[in-house]
Amino acid sequence: MASVTRENIGLLNDKLTVQLSKEDYYNGFEQSLKKYAKTANIPGFRKGMVPVGMVKKMYGQGVFSDEILRKVEAELNAYLNKESLDIFAQPLPLDNDASKLDMNNPADYSFAFEIGLKPVFDLDPKNISVKRYLVTVTDEMVQEEVERLQIRNGNMTEPGEVTGDDNVLNVTFIETDAEGNEIENGIRKDNSLLVKYFEESFRKNFLGKKKDDTVIIQLSKAFEDKEKEAILGDLGLTEADGDKYFKLLITKLGLVEKAELDEPFFLSVYPNNEIKTEADFRNAVKTEIESHFGQQARNQVFDQVYHHLVDHTKMDFPENFLKRWLQNGGEQPKTAEEAENDYPTFVNQLKWTLVSTKIIQDNKIEVLPDDIRDFAKQQLFSYMGGQLGALGDNQQWVDDYANRMMKDRKFVEDSYHRISTDKMFSLLEGQVTATDEPISAEDFAKKLHNHSH
Repeated sequence: MASVTRENIGLLNDKLTVQLSKEDYYNGFEQSLKKYAKTANIPGFRKGMVPVGMVKKMYGQGVFSDEILRKVEAELNAYLNKESLDIFAQPLPLDNDASKLDMNNPADYSFAFEIGLKPVFDLDPKNISVKRYLVTVTDEMVQEEVERLQIRNGNMTEPGEVTGDDNVLNVTFIETDAEGNEIENGIRKDNSLLVKYFEESFRKNFLGKKKDDTVIIQLSKAFEDKEKEAILGDLGLTEADGDKYFKLLITKLGLVEKAELDEPFFLSVYPNNEIKTEADFRNAVKTEIESHFGQQARNQVFDQVYHHLVDHTKMDFPENFLKRWLQNGGEQPKTAEEAENDYPTFVNQLKWTLVSTKIIQDNKIEVLPDDIRDFAKQQLFSYMGGQLGALGDNQQWVDDYANRMMKDRKFVEDSYHRISTDKMFSLLEGQVTATDEPISAEDFAKKLHNHSH
């Protein structure tokens, strides 16, 4: 009778040996041959009339091996289910040589497998302390956003010459030497820039310039670091190319006439609000900025929680098994050296998967079909730039969109993951100890910019 034995061979690393006697598989082998004979298509014989002996002679060894391996797999899975073993991935075979299987000499066989067991660990989010940053929204920030909205909703004009920082320049970057001589086969690239994107002291070089005029620039002197980085990227250059020279050929001039701060403008920006005065409009802008930073600060809290759980949750792993799985268990085999190099990142990801799965299971976090349907509607809302609410949430085409997305398997899977993760972090947010800390937008931006996983 078939049996499975278990032996510990390392930390969270066991060996399972499946032992089969002839009686465990031979009857199944004979039955498989008979089934094969009924369906085999062999010249000279009518279908279903092929002698079993001929089938055995022609295909018997393959059927024999398949039957034994099928039986081994069934016994292994039955054992794993019965013992409720929580393992990583799938068992890995250990030196099992199927070529030793011989249908002419049926015998007792044993097959060994290695398994990696998931660790048992404890979590206590109540011991986690985080900072919740409260970004101070200043009058200057509100004014900048108001002006941006005025420009976005304004009218584009074509002045005869450059008059100030808000002029739009359609230009062609033409690579030159320091004297302005064009370089043969050099870079030539169109772009559109505001005058205020240039370094402040350099901007005066554009005043009074007209269509078809040119200005010679050196990238490192014409732009501040942030704008220079963007220009270099657009030109296909690197930081080392910052001292290159270009001739800017002005191909078109533009100037946006800002929208007036009146009720039609307020309605175009906030169609769902009845805003009558400039003061109310500025308050709405401030509230929106605060909401934006509030969500970013919330995400930053989530990030702190994530790092605490990954960095401070003690957890053991079956290292040798996982490295072997990295080599042989994926779609693309890896060398031992590649597996060694990939292991630290892999085990960190594995750690987070175990932690998040435990939190979701322990707290019975569920994602229901209505959650995914609402997520689809909210996605449409964001695509419409926040305009959807003006049309009402019960519009038939909104429901049709949600129903269509519910049939998209990839969307459903991705949404399930995002929603369950958000629910998990929302739960943790209410359990950790958070200390509020006021911060400027500049300092908050630095924290987000300097952070990386």
